Amino acid sequence: MNKKASRYCEHCGKANKACICHFISRIDSEVPVIVLQHPSEVNQPIGTARILSLSLPNCVLFVGEDFSEHAELNAMLAQDNTDFALLYPSDNATSVSCWQAVSHKTRGIILLDGTWRKAFKMYQLSRNLHDLPAVKLDDISEGNYRIRKSPVEGGLSTVEAGYHALSAMTGDTLRYQPLLTAFDGMIEYQISQMPPGVYERHYGNKGE
Repeated sequence: MNKKASRYCEHCGKANKACICHFISRIDSEVPVIVLQHPSEVNQPIGTARILSLSLPNCVLFVGEDFSEHAELNAMLAQDNTDFALLYPSDNATSVSCWQAVSHKTRGIILLDGTWRKAFKMYQLSRNLHDLPAVKLDDISEGNYRIRKSPVEGGLSTVEAGYHALSAMTGDTLRYQPLLTAFDGMIEYQISQMPPGVYERHYGNKGE
């Protein structure tokens, strides 16, 4: 057995001691979700995209930077019975709940998993994303990504963005609450592993 591989959970991909599988609850959701993950996020110990792909039966995760010629993604985008929108704060983005309301087709959501700079580059390179409608989240409170700093005020993790998008699309926040429960469990574990004073010094007292 590969010793390096044995140190990582084969399901969530995280180090065995930081495995998040016990936090995961499968959610009965028919909304198609596509997560496009930047390669730099694959081994990120506090990455959240896997919470989505493990929790949602209709979620797929693709890794890359330029998805223009990605065969599986393009096949999904070409489906006649499903419309996808990209969760991306472009100038012409519309509210996700408004977009959801104007069609009787199945509607799916695409999330970019990466830092703001990486997500911007992914969008610029992936020409197949440019023709998709861009949607933004309705007004929401600040996220709870307490151990990863964001250059954007109120920045959300990928799983938080997915939770809010799915809740708005379905009008059902309770159904998707396990996503945030798993996220909070992962964050609390990571904080518990920090040496005394590290969290307070680098991440605590936000807003003060």
